[in-house]
Amino acid sequence: MAIISIKEKYKNKVIPGMEEKFKYGNVMSIPRIEKVVINTGFGKIITSKTKDEQKKFTQYVHDNIQAICGQKPVMAPAKKSISTFKLREGSIIGVKVTLRGKKMHDFMEKLVNITLPRSRDFQGIKLTSVDSNGNFNLGIKEHIIFPEISPEKSPIILGMEIIIVTSAKSKEEGLELFKLLDFPFKKS
Repeated sequence: MAIISIKEKYKNKVIPGMEEKFKYGNVMSIPRIEKVVINTGFGKIITSKTKDEQKKFTQYVHDNIQAICGQKPVMAPAKKSISTFKLREGSIIGVKVTLRGKKMHDFMEKLVNITLPRSRDFQGIKLTSVDSNGNFNLGIKEHIIFPEISPEKSPIILGMEIIIVTSAKSKEEGLELFKLLDFPFKKS
């Protein structure tokens, strides 16, 4: 059985399905996926470390996110100093990646077909993961569920957030788009 790519599913399944359900006047008004944003914050972990340990940890996170996404992440510095959190303005507290085009489609296929089914005790994605604007938000507690990361070589488990931004106007449109793309939602 061959796995159909997300791009093919969109052309063959989503466009006719959305056209039928929502009666769009123009094919260009059918919602589509615009970008995927993956980010992780590690401000709490890094504040108690020395400068050398911070540099090593930042490099570890950078390399792991780059392996998962296939694209170099952007470092996110702190915008202001907060003394109670031992946070200095300009210190690196997270990384983020924005995927578009082929890399975006490849990442979504890997997420839906390999990563989520591989995660421990996976019951399906909650319907509340789609917000009122039709965008998809998913928090992952362990980055080691991705096939590129070896659990034996990962001393620190990172959490990450995945946001799939769509051009949908409502939650109903966004939910239908992701259902037609075969995202594994929980049965209600």
